[in-house]
Amino acid sequence: MGGVVAYSNELKERILGVQHETLETKGAVSEETVIEMVKGAMHNFGTDCAIATTGIAGPSGGTPEKPVGTIWIAAAHGEKMKTEKLEGNQGRELNALYATEKAMRLLLDLFQKEEKDVEK
Repeated sequence: MGGVVAYSNELKERILGVQHETLETKGAVSEETVIEMVKGAMHNFGTDCAIATTGIAGPSGGTPEKPVGTIWIAAAHGEKMKTEKLEGNQGRELNALYATEKAMRLLLDLFQKEEKDVEK
C-alpha cells in the first residue's frame, strides 16, 4: 500500500502518529517509538500488517547510551506484534541491510505462527 521514510521526529508524529511525549521521554530510537510507528503505519495505510524501524545506522549520530548500530524493529499483523533491538555497528550499509532482513523475518514469524495456530 505504501511506505514512509520519517527521519525527523516531526514526521514520526505527523505522519505515523507517534506521541510527542514518547519522543521526548523515550527518544526516537526506542521500543516505545517503533511500536507507535508500526501501529501508525497500519492505521494510515489501512493494512493488517506493517513493519517499522528506527535507529542509528551511522556513520555518525550515536551517543554513549545509543551507539551507532542501535536499531529497534517492530513487525505487526493484526493484534500480534514482535519487536527486537539490534546492536552492533557493521557500517551504515550493513546496519540497514541487517535491519531490513530482520524486520522481514519478524513479520514472516508472525505469519508462520498464525499458520501453526490454524493447523491445530
